Amino acid sequence: MVERERGAARTALLLVAAAFGMVAASLLLRAGLPGDLRQPLWHPEVVVALTYTPAAALLLRHRPRLRVGWLVMAAGVAASVYVLALHLGPWLRRGGHPGAGLFEWLGLWVWAVDFYLLVLVLPLIFPDGRLVSRRFRPVLAVACAIPLVVCVHLTVDPGIRRFDGGVAVYPLGAVPWPISVTILATLAAALGSVVLRFVRASPEVRRQIAWVMYPGVLAQAVNITGQTTPITNTLRDLITAAVPVCVVIAITKYRLYDIDVVVNRTLVYLGLAAVITVVYFSLVGAVGLVASGSGEAAGLIGAIAAGAVFAPVRRSLQRTVDRIMHGERDPYRLADQLQRRLQTAADPAAAMAAAAGLVRAALRASGVVVEVLDRDGRVSSVVREGALGDRPRLVPLVWHGEPVGRLLFDVSRSPDARLAGILARNLAELANATRLAADVQRSRERILRTREEERRRLRRDLHDGLGPTLASLAMTVDTARLTLKRDPEAVDALLEELRATMGRTIGDIRELVYGLRPPALDDLGLAGAIKALGGVVATGDGPRVSVRVEGDPDALEALPAAAEVAAYRIVQEALTNVHRHARADSAFVRLHLNGDLHVTVGDDGVGMSPQARAGVGMSSMRERAAELGGSCTVAPGPEGGTVVSARLPVGGSS
Repeated sequence: MVERERGAARTALLLVAAAFGMVAASLLLRAGLPGDLRQPLWHPEVVVALTYTPAAALLLRHRPRLRVGWLVMAAGVAASVYVLALHLGPWLRRGGHPGAGLFEWLGLWVWAVDFYLLVLVLPLIFPDGRLVSRRFRPVLAVACAIPLVVCVHLTVDPGIRRFDGGVAVYPLGAVPWPISVTILATLAAALGSVVLRFVRASPEVRRQIAWVMYPGVLAQAVNITGQTTPITNTLRDLITAAVPVCVVIAITKYRLYDIDVVVNRTLVYLGLAAVITVVYFSLVGAVGLVASGSGEAAGLIGAIAAGAVFAPVRRSLQRTVDRIMHGERDPYRLADQLQRRLQTAADPAAAMAAAAGLVRAALRASGVVVEVLDRDGRVSSVVREGALGDRPRLVPLVWHGEPVGRLLFDVSRSPDARLAGILARNLAELANATRLAADVQRSRERILRTREEERRRLRRDLHDGLGPTLASLAMTVDTARLTLKRDPEAVDALLEELRATMGRTIGDIRELVYGLRPPALDDLGLAGAIKALGGVVATGDGPRVSVRVEGDPDALEALPAAAEVAAYRIVQEALTNVHRHARADSAFVRLHLNGDLHVTVGDDGVGMSPQARAGVGMSSMRERAAELGGSCTVAPGPEGGTVVSARLPVGGSS
């Protein structure tokens, strides 16, 4: 296999050497011919021979079996044969040497080989050497046969051929209609194959096709323009040489160079040249009509005006071309579009889906995925738009320093980092809103579940505990009344039993009341109740707990009941976790009232494990804060340990 590939590479190099040799021989023969028999020094076929063959050799060196490479090589060699025949035939004829007729015949039609191979066959098999569908096999066969048809026709009727600046022209309007119809139909089918392949292809293949279509369209535009307007061979040669260069880039380096940028700049500067030309000649003509004989002044005025409109016209054209090729790129317009879509969305999920669609269009991505993270860093919701590739690009979504999600998108070209960053900031705000909405929904569900569980517990305790106890008390009272009449001494035992039962009932009622609101809050106030909690935790082997209150003490005592209970329960849960898990020597509780009630509980323990997941206690603290519209975070302390920070709004609590 390796030897076969080396042989293909050597063959390609030999063909390149042969093509260059034939071009050199043709130029030497040209020097010995009179002016009327000489072809232009830089004939387009010379450029084809000198550029297509080395380009093909470069492709075949890396991919010896590439059919496109061999096709390009065949076109280059055919062009070199044609260039040699153009001068060798007349040279042999003038010297009376044999073989002149053969080379004159070759110079009549061999140009059709490289021309139709590149125009008809290459579009059918580019870029992988295979047809886009089996249905195009007849088209490929006809495309390969057309050079033979042209050969036969020009052999029979050589006068039909014309020249345009030394370039052979096969006028389709003058040839028999079956030939012209066949050529045009084959060309249409080849272009249809390109369109079909482009629609079906992946982004990478589309970029490859664009790399070849770009110079191909320019070459055709130059050829069509050249039919009515004189075009220098230099421009024609540059366009011709650009085609093999773009073929090589398309197959080997299409990831390194962005065809969109090339097309973009071409459109901008062509439009700019057209506008400046119109402005210049319009002003020159207008000044010439008003003041005859002032040609120099008219030219000066036209040049000044053209220079004045250059910068604003270029910016305007650049924005227009960018919008046509890439859609809207202005970040402020995109932000406005995003806000308009969000205003019409029914809920955060619909808003996120609309935002993902806009981001995909703005980044020209084949797929976009927006992941929203919960408070523990796990993916809580995912929105997909399009198909994501194997190696997507990732942009973190950060809201006020906290990761709230991830943006993943797949693009075939280098993304606009600035635009992606601006969109990510907008998505971060939306992701945070989505997370807050999910938190609120979970809090509502938990409140609903907790309320129903509390109702069920109260019903069970009242029905199964307090109810039968009160009924038993009533029965005991009735028994005591009846016993009092016939045996007064026995009533004392019944009253003792009644007193014990009432004591137990009072204890049950206290437990029910304590479950609804800790009595310590009413007895000691919030600060005193929390100090009492700290004293309970510090007993035995528990850590020392210091409680500090900042702000107006009177305002702290006048807090709404809901805020008091939430603060007490958060501190209770946090100190319980410190006692159970932190292995701390000391802990602190700080209450600070400044508009909102800020509660902070910290310790000097071992801290949280990176793999730790939020349990029921942490979720309960966060949900108690969320019920009041506040927040609660659990994070490592600045000097070790763990810090629980809660913010509880107190203005609207009741």
